[in-house]
Amino acid sequence: MTILIVNILLAVIPAVFLMIYFYRKDKKPEPAVLIWKVFVIGFFSVIPAGLIEHFIEPFTYISDPLTAIFARAFIMAALVEETTKLLVVKTFVYNKPQFDEITDGVVYAITASMGFACFENILYSSGGTAVVLVRAFTAVPLHAVASGIMGYYIGLSKFRQKKDMYAGLIYAVIIHGLYDFFLFTGTVLSFLVIPLLLICGIILKKLLNRAIQSDLLNGRS
Repeated sequence: MTILIVNILLAVIPAVFLMIYFYRKDKKPEPAVLIWKVFVIGFFSVIPAGLIEHFIEPFTYISDPLTAIFARAFIMAALVEETTKLLVVKTFVYNKPQFDEITDGVVYAITASMGFACFENILYSSGGTAVVLVRAFTAVPLHAVASGIMGYYIGLSKFRQKKDMYAGLIYAVIIHGLYDFFLFTGTVLSFLVIPLLLICGIILKKLLNRAIQSDLLNGRS
């Protein structure tokens, strides 16, 4: 029981830490109540996403192994999960007056994704401490960078064109899909998730800084 509790804590802490980290990057912080609301909704959004993935899974049973892996990685996992997180932000905060900066798109998308990752981690916590720790340094950052990059374009869409939001979704699906594809092969390609996360982390940092500067220059912060 003690080990299980420790594993659950290890599953929750990385997601909450990253959520708070990016929350504090916002020059005009969002209401804490709204942040936690999005986190909780993101947490429970795993349920409908899981049901959709369960429905799609039989269609990924393709005779060619590589095509099957591609379908599971990019469609069953990446497309479903990133679309779910986009819908959480679009439905529950996008049209609220508090969402008034490009930076807010990054913050809310990462918040929703950390809720999502938190639920996933708890599900995997029964697999042992090693599994939880590996996910803390790979799967959790993956959700953060993929959704964070998407979030930049969600924020951008508030002040430019609506299609920016869907461009962000495409980028998130590509990043998430590549991550899962590398892992699902079960080969040496799995090690490519490390450079993928590092590169995407650098991109997210640059986009976040760009959002913060744009918000400051345009008087939104």
